[in-house]
Amino acid sequence: MSQEAAEQVAQETTEETGTAETAEEAGRPEEAEAADGSKAAHTAEPSSSSLSPGWFGWRRRYPRTARGVTIGTSVLAGALLLFALLVPNQLEQLDAEAFFRLPAEGILLAGLLLALPPRSRRLIAVVSGALLGLLTVLKFVDMGFYQVLARPFDLVLDWILLDDAAEFVRESFGRTGQVLAVAGGIVLVVAVLVLMTLAMVRVTNLMVSHRAVAARTTLVLGTAWITCVTLSIQITGVPLATKGNADLVNNRVEQVRAGLRDGRVFQKQAAVDAFANTPPDQLLTGLRGKDVLFTFIESYGRVAIDDPAMAPQVDAVLKEGASNLKSAGFQSRSGWLRSPVTGAGSWLAHSTFLSGLWIKNQQRYRSLTTSDRATLNSYFRKTGAWRTVGVVPGVRRAWPEGKYFALDHIYDSEHLGYQGPYFSWTPVPDQFSLEAFQRLEHGKKDREPIMAEIILASSHNPWSPIARMIDWDDLGDGSVFHQIKKEGTDPAEVWKDPERVRTEYRRAIEYSIHSLTQWVERYGTDDTVLVFLGDHQPVPTVTAGNTSKDVPVTIVARDQKVLDRITDWHWTDGLKPAENAPTWGMDEFRDRFLTAYGPGKD
Repeated sequence: MSQEAAEQVAQETTEETGTAETAEEAGRPEEAEAADGSKAAHTAEPSSSSLSPGWFGWRRRYPRTARGVTIGTSVLAGALLLFALLVPNQLEQLDAEAFFRLPAEGILLAGLLLALPPRSRRLIAVVSGALLGLLTVLKFVDMGFYQVLARPFDLVLDWILLDDAAEFVRESFGRTGQVLAVAGGIVLVVAVLVLMTLAMVRVTNLMVSHRAVAARTTLVLGTAWITCVTLSIQITGVPLATKGNADLVNNRVEQVRAGLRDGRVFQKQAAVDAFANTPPDQLLTGLRGKDVLFTFIESYGRVAIDDPAMAPQVDAVLKEGASNLKSAGFQSRSGWLRSPVTGAGSWLAHSTFLSGLWIKNQQRYRSLTTSDRATLNSYFRKTGAWRTVGVVPGVRRAWPEGKYFALDHIYDSEHLGYQGPYFSWTPVPDQFSLEAFQRLEHGKKDREPIMAEIILASSHNPWSPIARMIDWDDLGDGSVFHQIKKEGTDPAEVWKDPERVRTEYRRAIEYSIHSLTQWVERYGTDDTVLVFLGDHQPVPTVTAGNTSKDVPVTIVARDQKVLDRITDWHWTDGLKPAENAPTWGMDEFRDRFLTAYGPGKD
C-alpha cells in the first residue's frame, strides 16, 4: 500500500473512532491524546493489529470508496441533526421553509462542544444526542396529538391515552394491526435515539478534526443569528433565526408545573356544590313522572352544522327530524355547549356535563370518579323517583368508574343482545342500541320513571364502515348488519383522502341523528324528555383548521311545560341551534338544569 493511502486511512480511522484528538488540539504535532488520557505516538502507517481484517481491511483496499463513505455518513449525520433541530411539532407547519432557518440551540451546542476538554466533550455529545433524540420523538408524538386532539402531548397527564390509542387500533384494524403498530412505534423510538446519538458523536468528532474551520463557521452562524433576530429577517413570512426547541422545552416545563398544580386547584373547585345540601324532595320537581334521557352523539360537533361542505345535508336531516317530531307532538329547543376536549376524550366531556366540573384531563377524571361529587345521575337517584340506567355500547371491558355515575344498571356492548359485527371501533350500531333500550327498559309495562344515560357510538372515528337505517322491525338480533357492513367502505382507503373522511363523518352524524329522532317519533310518549348533545368536535382532519370546541345541545319534549321552564335560556326552536344561540361551558349545564327544573320554577 502506498504511503499516501496509509496516511489517509490512519486519519479516517482517528475520525471514525473518536479516541484521539488532532495534533492541533493536543498541542504537539507528533502526539495525540488517547481515550484513556495517555499519550500515543501518531504514526503514519497503522499496524495490522490496530485494524480489523474485515472493515478496515476493506477501507485499506478501496481508499477512495472508503473516503466517499466517510463523507456521505458525515453529511447524513449532519442532516439528521439539522432535521431534529428544525422539524416542527405540527404537521401543518412541516414545509420546506421550516428547514431553511438558523437554530440557536445548534449554534450554541457547537460552540460548547468545541470549547470543552476531550472527556467532557464526549460525554456531552452522547447526552445531547440522546436528549435531541427524545425531543424529536416528542415532536412526532405532538404531531399525532395535534392531528387527533388539536393540542400537544401532556408529559404529566397523557400517558394513559397511549394505551387507549393502542386499543383503538386493535378495535379498528385487529390484533395484528395493534401488534404491528406498537412494535413499530417502539422500534422507531429506539432507532431515533440511537441514530441521533451516533450522529451527534460523529459530527462532534468531525468538528474537532477541523477545529479552525468549525470555530469560524460557528462564529459566523452565531453572528448571522443575532443579526437576523435584530433585523427580524424572514423568508416567506418565517423568521430565519429560531429558538423553537428552547421554546418547546420551556413550554413543556410550564406544562408540567401546571399539571402538578392542577390537582390542588381541582380539589378546591370540586368542594363547591350549590345543590349538595338540597333535600331530595326539592330536587327536579319539574320532571317528576318523566322519563329523562341524556344522550350523547359521538363527535357531533359544530362543524357538522356550520361547515359549508356538510351543512346542507346535515341541515336537511335536522329539519326533517324536527318536522317529523312536530307531527308526533314534540317540540324542541337548541343551543351550544363548549366541550373541554376536541377530537377525542369522550369520557372527559361526559363527566364534565354530568358533574358540573371542567374535566379537561385524565388526572381530573380520576380525581372526580374517586370522589363523592354529585352528578346529574346521582341527583336523579337521590330523589328516589327514578330508576337510573346506562346504555354504553362503547364499553367492552371492566368499567369500575361506572359505579361513580350512580347508574342502577349498566348495559354495555355484551348485554344489549347484539349478534352483528363491529363497525370498525363501534361495537353496536346506534339504531340497535336504541331498540335494545326500548326492549330492555323503556318498553316495559308498570315500570317506574327512568333516567337514562345513552351513548351513541356509530359516529366514532374512523367513520368507516358505517351502518345505515333499516326498518325497525327487521333489526332482530343484529345479524342483518353483517351484510350492511360488507356494503360499507374500507377505512384504510377512506383515510387516504381527507375529503372522503369528511364525507363519511357527515354520513355517520346523519345516521346517528336519524336513529335518535326516529326512536323518539316511534316510542316517545307524553312523559318523554330527551336531552341530546355532541360530546366534542371531530379530529382536525374533519374540522379543517376550525379551533372551536362547541357542540350542539337540544331538549325535546311533548309536554310544553317542560320547555316553558327553559324560556329564559333563549335557545333556538328546533333541532338546529342558531349561529348566535347562547354558548355555555359544558360544566355549566348541570346547575342550570337543576335550577330550571327545581321548585323555584314551579
